[in-house]
Amino acid sequence: MIVYLFALLIGVVAGLRAMTAPAAVSWAAALGWISLEGTPLAFLGFTYTPWVFTVLAVVELITDQLPKTPSRKVPVQFGARIAMGALCGAAMGASQGVLVGGLIAGAVGAVMGTLGGYELRKRLAASIGGRDFPAALVEDAFAIGSAYWIVTSIVR
Repeated sequence: MIVYLFALLIGVVAGLRAMTAPAAVSWAAALGWISLEGTPLAFLGFTYTPWVFTVLAVVELITDQLPKTPSRKVPVQFGARIAMGALCGAAMGASQGVLVGGLIAGAVGAVMGTLGGYELRKRLAASIGGRDFPAALVEDAFAIGSAYWIVTSIVR
């Protein structure tokens, strides 16, 4: 049952930062913390996959700070977050033999993370004088820390 919780939580991370979640899951697969061998998601553990997702995650962290970056709630951004949440949830589920259940939990988590993260960041920014940059950095740190905790906790 706990695998569904981890799939949901990694989906929440994808809702906060779309590329942080697959970077974390890919590193977990490459380092052997989760086993995706023999599943359709085995590519996440290939040698170069974690590096590609890490570069994409860093680019996302930078572009999120730009004033012209669209809201995470526009259809393309929202859809990407749901897709990444579903992918990462599926990987967490597949590592325990429940790929489809993990996929669903990850997608639901991504919706929660997208909408909840938007509201929390907006309120945090308002509480510090309307400054979004510090709120964004707090969200970045939370997403990265949470992703690390999730992928290292499922091993146990």
